Amino acid sequence: MLLKTCCIYSIGVFSNLILISGIALVLSDVFPRLLKSVVEKEIVLKNGTEAFKAWENPPAPIYMQFYFFNVTNPLEVLEGERPAVIEIGPYTYREYRPMEQVDFQENGTKVAAVNIKTYIFQRNMSRGPESELIRTVNIPAMTVMEQFKDHSMIAKLISAYMKSSGDGLFTTRTAGELLWGYKDGLLTALKKFKPDLDDVFGLFYKSNASSDGDYVFFTGQQNHEDFARVDTWNGDSKMSWWTSDECNMINGTNGASFHPVISKNETLYMFSSDLCRSLYVLYEEEVTVKGIPGYRFIPPSKVFANKTLNPANAGFCVPAENCLGSGVLNVSPCKQGAPIIMSSPHFYQADEKYVQGVFGMRPQKEQHQTMIDINPLTGIIVRAAKRFQVNVNVEKIPVFEQTGNVRTVIFPVVYLNESVVIDDSSAGKLQKILAQRDVVVNIPFMLIGLGIILGGVFMFLMCRQKVSVSTATERQPLLSS
Repeated sequence: MLLKTCCIYSIGVFSNLILISGIALVLSDVFPRLLKSVVEKEIVLKNGTEAFKAWENPPAPIYMQFYFFNVTNPLEVLEGERPAVIEIGPYTYREYRPMEQVDFQENGTKVAAVNIKTYIFQRNMSRGPESELIRTVNIPAMTVMEQFKDHSMIAKLISAYMKSSGDGLFTTRTAGELLWGYKDGLLTALKKFKPDLDDVFGLFYKSNASSDGDYVFFTGQQNHEDFARVDTWNGDSKMSWWTSDECNMINGTNGASFHPVISKNETLYMFSSDLCRSLYVLYEEEVTVKGIPGYRFIPPSKVFANKTLNPANAGFCVPAENCLGSGVLNVSPCKQGAPIIMSSPHFYQADEKYVQGVFGMRPQKEQHQTMIDINPLTGIIVRAAKRFQVNVNVEKIPVFEQTGNVRTVIFPVVYLNESVVIDDSSAGKLQKILAQRDVVVNIPFMLIGLGIILGGVFMFLMCRQKVSVSTATERQPLLSS
């Protein structure tokens, strides 16, 4: 009887200890902190790690879609009417982007690499073949006219040549030519006087099977927040195109990777060589992709706002004080002087004057916003879509009759959607990691549950013992009589 009582009280003491331990572990947040610490140490750019393999050769299929704006009223535009365009696309390419020439530096704290990108046309995912014709702004002609508009004699000679050769403000080319390059007659003529001039033009000429520069990244070995952060690009730690130090800064990763253990109140920075600038994204909402929880981050409108709304963007006015409205960026300084203006597709989040300036613009958040869905524990991108639009600054240049009476307008040419969704194999691996995480994180709650169950058993046994003792006491007088 004594042994039985000791066992019952042992269960009671043990249940209290387990319950108190579980509550203490919950309050101290030990297991989540331990898990985060392990993840921070494991996710490093180092040979043999899963993080390095995914960084070096992304397993998820990446697709690049191009949507052109076909001009439907070229003659009316030359007479001063509002341009009208029709969106044509997508022309879809599978993108391969392995890191090559990988070289670890400074005891593994940094790694140098070039990101070679190759595009393979996907006819079954496209509206038509690359040979489809598109009528759009003649960018080489517009660039030449813009560069020589203040040189009267040369401008007149160029204008005469353009008239004789039939070159005008608009051109009709195949989608493939506009993207990857074609030999331009005007540039070929100018090449005779300027031998170093490249007479081939394409919006992404020399971008296929090539890299966007030499990078040096931090590996995250010293600080997990530095994982894949860009240290230098083409040997420089900052750019020189813009008119302020802040705008010339190279911040964040290249947008393909992010550090682990991300919180909702973080600001994530990235450097885009396409936009010739750094930008940032903020948390918007929780999402789920293939059963994996994620945080959605998007660039706020402030990123592309004009200097009135965001004084920090004053440095993007080129030349200084020559500022455009919100939502557009003049990248001519980093595009060999071509009058290229970047924006979100259909001028999403841009000033209304740009949307109204061209008939056919219909900005929609779901289709035209850049977004990144990131698993907050590992920093792995589970879904992303980088979307931006290439435009040309078109204006009347009196010395060139080819511009007619065209109104000054930011003319849309093409927009792209570079998207990725985590592949099934990677999703399966990540789900296992998250399942293990859930087990570890829930250990304190399991202890609390076990303590409650044992406490219930203790109470049951105590009640049962009291009943047994009471029954025995009632029977004893009967036996005595």
